[in-house]
Amino acid sequence: MLLTKEKTAFYLADLETPVGKIINLSIAGLVLLSSGFFVAETYHIPDVIRRYLNILDNLILVVFALEYFLRLWSAEDKVKYILSFYAIIDLIAILPSFLGAIDISFLRLLRWFRILRLIRFIDQKYLFGISNEDGVIFARILFTLFAIVFVYSGLIYQVEHPVNSQVFTTFLDAFYFSVVTMTTVGFGDVTPTSEFGRLLTVLMILTGIALIPWQVGDLIKRLVKTANQIEIVCSGCGLAFHDPDAVFCKSCGTKLYN
Repeated sequence: MLLTKEKTAFYLADLETPVGKIINLSIAGLVLLSSGFFVAETYHIPDVIRRYLNILDNLILVVFALEYFLRLWSAEDKVKYILSFYAIIDLIAILPSFLGAIDISFLRLLRWFRILRLIRFIDQKYLFGISNEDGVIFARILFTLFAIVFVYSGLIYQVEHPVNSQVFTTFLDAFYFSVVTMTTVGFGDVTPTSEFGRLLTVLMILTGIALIPWQVGDLIKRLVKTANQIEIVCSGCGLAFHDPDAVFCKSCGTKLYN
């Protein structure tokens, strides 16, 4: 069956039909798998395994590139799509395949951003079985924390390992440093020595300060908003809380009482 632009766009965004779930869960799984490859490469592994990991990662990169071009091809407003946040993240994920001959050290930094492709799925509560809006906000906060620590750990490792390999031996060392820094514990046993590494540390702290309180604020506002509401789960969209006198769901219009 020939796929049209409309069908392609639908399945790439759909999370309720079996086909849509398979496509999007597969993409999310490949993102996690490729990120795991990056972590594995920071350890001493046999050259044969390292070559196999590189081959698999290149295959995953081909899938991501195909997905990006399918999204671009099926988009009604291509300029708007190219400039959208999700499209920029997707482009960063595949950019190394297009710029492979320019600056390998720069490209190795870009690949740690691939985990951010999961942002597209965080607000989709049906994909992960989250039944209410509060759960979506909480999942977003947890993912934000994880993404900040993971991305900056990868960046700091990539920058510090060549000049400070005794301290930043593996990804775990950088991850430990990021967690200790983000939680303001600051043992001081692992510290960056390069200017770029220190700059990344400052940016990591500022990113956490900017993003975490903002998302926690969303959760608090949501909790305050639902304090004066009653729990009636909508059979149409799953919205859990409504005003005491509500007869229809304010989100989808489904009748609340049969």
